[in-house]
Amino acid sequence: MTATKRKAVVLLSGGLDSATVLAIAAADGFETYALSFRYGQRHSVELAAAGRVATALGAAKHVVADIDLRVFGGSALTDDSIEVPHHDSVDGLTQDIPITYVPARNTIFLSFALAWAETLGSQDIFIGVNALDYSGYPDCRPEYIEAYQKMANLATKAGVEGTQDLTIHMPLVALTKAQTIERGIALGVDYSLTHSCYDPLGDRACGTCDSCLLRGRGFAELGLTDPALA
Repeated sequence: MTATKRKAVVLLSGGLDSATVLAIAAADGFETYALSFRYGQRHSVELAAAGRVATALGAAKHVVADIDLRVFGGSALTDDSIEVPHHDSVDGLTQDIPITYVPARNTIFLSFALAWAETLGSQDIFIGVNALDYSGYPDCRPEYIEAYQKMANLATKAGVEGTQDLTIHMPLVALTKAQTIERGIALGVDYSLTHSCYDPLGDRACGTCDSCLLRGRGFAELGLTDPALA
């Protein structure tokens, strides 16, 4: 008899990091449940990429949750009056928190993932946060995720009753972008299916926003061309 796989909720934006995390969760033997968000982001083309990735990597189910963070604004990704920054090269990036930071986004996303995990009877959530090649977002730090995990185990019926001890997995947290890509390639991720750009031209990546530059550098360090810009 084949053993039943453990279920895991995987936050899937449609970008490079989240696609790699979905592949890692599947390779680790989990039955994956991909969760994406239509949150008013200007780069909503990423949702089509999330659907492609979820299908290609065999997610058991892919859900797109609708929330509207445009009602608050405060970010270049959710407020049309704020321009997405562009740079000539990755050297122009700083570790200051950029205007593309969406206030409390990962807290909101993890709360939805927590709710779905509890209904699935899952003890595992995967998220593609990174503490090395990232844009300085405070909710991508490992100490934040660890604090959220502690809170989550106090906040649910399953946690209080002792039937669920939630773990939030951060498999990319100590990897460079190049190492992430290398890991994904080894797991068969087709990065041409992904989309990471903050300010796309139709469905084509701009190549000069923070996300495009960090992604492009990762491929370049491996002697590869980013398929989003090919």
